[in-house]
Amino acid sequence: MKDIHAIVGAACLALNALAAVWGGVAWARRDPSVSFWPVLRVAQASVVVEVVLGVVLLAQGLKPPDSLHYVYAVAPLVIALVTEAMRADAARREIDDLGDDVDPELLSHREQVLLARRVVVREIGVMTIGVILIVTLLLRAAQSGGAF
Repeated sequence: MKDIHAIVGAACLALNALAAVWGGVAWARRDPSVSFWPVLRVAQASVVVEVVLGVVLLAQGLKPPDSLHYVYAVAPLVIALVTEAMRADAARREIDDLGDDVDPELLSHREQVLLARRVVVREIGVMTIGVILIVTLLLRAAQSGGAF
């Protein structure tokens, strides 16, 4: 089980790194990438699986070499939740940027599409920053868990 935890941990790190790069490129290009979201969701699911495996190992009486491993292992879940909450606020912030006297429903179709693009790009930016933090925490979790 310990080996499975290590293998899934490496996959988790790789998936989150992929999501970070994918999101970073999309954000830098201001591309509302549709394909970023499934990559991100798979990366997030891998974090959940990795934490569950860690809890199983803990229940079996196995402990990591460094107790900081618990913090670095669980923190990515917290970061994912916080960034999801921040992402949910992206649309409101874009609408607020229009000004108080502008009703988004009264914008032309083209302006509404451009607004929607800005919302998605902002969401990608928020989630990319979160996944970069997650990659950093996963690296520390691997280090404190004795992977390297």
